[in-house]
Order: sequence, then structure tokens, then C-alpha cells
Amino acid sequence: MAEEDRNKMQPTSSEVTLEEILASVPESTNFDEDFCSEPDDDHEDVSDELEDDASEDFGDDFEEDPEEDSEDAAKAPSDEPEGDAEALAKELADAEKGMKNAHRFLIYLVVFLFVVWILFFKIIGITHMPSEGMEPRIDAGDLLVFYRLDRDAEFDDVIIFEKDVDGTGRETMMVGRVVAAPGDTVDINENNRLVVNGNAIVESSLLRVETIRRGERVQYPLTLGEDEYFVLSDNRTAGVDSRYFGPVKKKDILGTVITLIRRNKL
Repeated sequence: MAEEDRNKMQPTSSEVTLEEILASVPESTNFDEDFCSEPDDDHEDVSDELEDDASEDFGDDFEEDPEEDSEDAAKAPSDEPEGDAEALAKELADAEKGMKNAHRFLIYLVVFLFVVWILFFKIIGITHMPSEGMEPRIDAGDLLVFYRLDRDAEFDDVIIFEKDVDGTGRETMMVGRVVAAPGDTVDINENNRLVVNGNAIVESSLLRVETIRRGERVQYPLTLGEDEYFVLSDNRTAGVDSRYFGPVKKKDILGTVITLIRRNKL
């Protein structure tokens, strides 16, 4: 009976006592360090890494870019007004440029019109040949370009002048050739030849060589005054000239023909 109790008190092989477990562990082993401190260290390491990353991120935001953030914050509200101001300034510059261009164009236009007016109403004139009186040199319908400033006509010049032909006071624009200048004496002899200062004028280019007196208004020989010219048509038969209405005054001369433009065959 005592032996059975002793056997019951002894542990079996499968039962391991706490003392045996502790005895099997080396004495150098520190449970606090091995089993408790290591997780704390790992936790601290992870915490330190997270804190470092967070500090770097926040440090970059708050330490590295404070000036840029402040500049952006200062510029942000003024970006839109500044853009509007630039656009408005550009529009004003374009409008001013357009006004200058329009003003310049108007100046050029006025100058051009003034030059045209001076050229064609004070210096150069253009008219058409109204009749066959200057054939064969000038045909009816040809355009005549004449120089208004030249009224001191000479012998053989073709001039444009105004004359009251029928005595009604209505002046008509006419074309004729100067055959005698101021101070000359004009006569038409019995052979129907033009005589100036006692000399018969040779007119081989005329369609009709004979020059016949017309009417009683002109008395021959005729001496011209200081501002008078004797003007005849090249076509002495069909033309109306100084044989009908007498000498042409200098003030009635509009200009001297300088060239012509043929229109009869257009």
C-alpha cells in the first residue's frame, strides 16, 4: 500500500514538471530580454521608421517649400486679374494700332486725291476731239491730253480753247492750230493761200491746202494784239476757226495739246 502511494507521488514520463523545464533552460537566458524586450524593440523600430517618414513628408511640406507656398498663395488670387489686365492692354494696343492705321490711310487718301485734283484739274487736262475739223492729224473722238499751265502758244501748236462761236454768249470748247502769234499780220490772198507777215505758209500736211475766207467778221490783213492768236483748223473746209470768229484771246486758251489717244478704231 505504501509502495503504491509512492508510485503515485512520482511523476510519470509523460508529465513534465515546471522545475524540469526551468532546469533545462540555460541560466544565461534572460526571459525579459528574449521574449519581452524584442517585440518592444521591433515595435519601437517600426514606430521610429513611421515617425521618420512622417517627419520627412511633413518636413518637406513645411520646411522645404514655405517660400514657394507663400509665393503661390500670393500669386493665386492675382492670376486672373493680371490675365484680364494683359488682355485689356492688348485690346487697347490693337485698337490704338487700328486707329493709327485708319488715320494713316485717310491721310494717304486725302493726299492722293489732292494730287489727282492738282494733276488733272490744274496741270493736266483730258478732252475729246468733238469734230472732224483737225483731220487728218486728229480724228473725231480721239482723246487729247493737254498741258494747262502752258498758255504761251507758239506757231504750229495745237491748243484747246473756249470761244463764243454763234454770238449767244455760250462758250464752246474747241481745238485748233496756231498759225500766227501776237504781233503777227495775217492775210489770205486771192489764191486762197495763208500769208503771215508777207510770207505764204507752206502747209503740205493739210487735207485741204486752200484756205478760203469765211464771212465778213474778219477784215484782212489782220494784225494781232499782244494777247491774240490766229487759230485755224487742219481741215480748212469742214473746220470752224478764226476765219469765222476772229482771233483767240490768251485768256480763252485752256492749254496746249501734248499727246493724244486714238479711239476711232476701238
